[in-house]
Amino acid sequence: MKLVAVSDTHGDHQILEDILTQQPEADAYLYAGDSEFAADDPIFNHYQAVRGNMDFDQGFPMTRTLDVAGLTIFLTHGHRFSVGFTLKLLIEAAAKAKAQVAIFGHTHQLGVEMHQGILVLNPGSISQPRGEFASLGGTYAVIEATDAQFTVTYYLRNGQPAPELTRRFGR
Repeated sequence: MKLVAVSDTHGDHQILEDILTQQPEADAYLYAGDSEFAADDPIFNHYQAVRGNMDFDQGFPMTRTLDVAGLTIFLTHGHRFSVGFTLKLLIEAAAKAKAQVAIFGHTHQLGVEMHQGILVLNPGSISQPRGEFASLGGTYAVIEATDAQFTVTYYLRNGQPAPELTRRFGR
């Protein structure tokens, strides 16, 4: 199973269209907020999206719990879970939702870790990256899940894998 996670485009509509072309075989496209678009924008016919702190359309939910091929995913922007300071509240919410994957944005910094059996992932900002990997010019993440493991690969705006940014986690 293949999931594409992207966040924090901040008005960059074209990159969301490009990602659909770059990753045509995904089982789900997940958007972790801060698009600055209307919730009824046609791009969200493809992406499951949540509301970020820069999304003012009330049509976006703050969180989503999704089942994709038997995998439960908790999706949020993260600003209401204090993700800039701790992952504790996010992990608690994901555990309460019985999720195996928690996806968030907000910090504009990519990262992936396992906590309490939950894959916790920030795809980074595709349009305004920050932190250690900002020089890559923006990233999104592809999660490939099997019964035995998660493989997370970060991709650049041009659709190429980011050098040395693939991680594997047992399930």
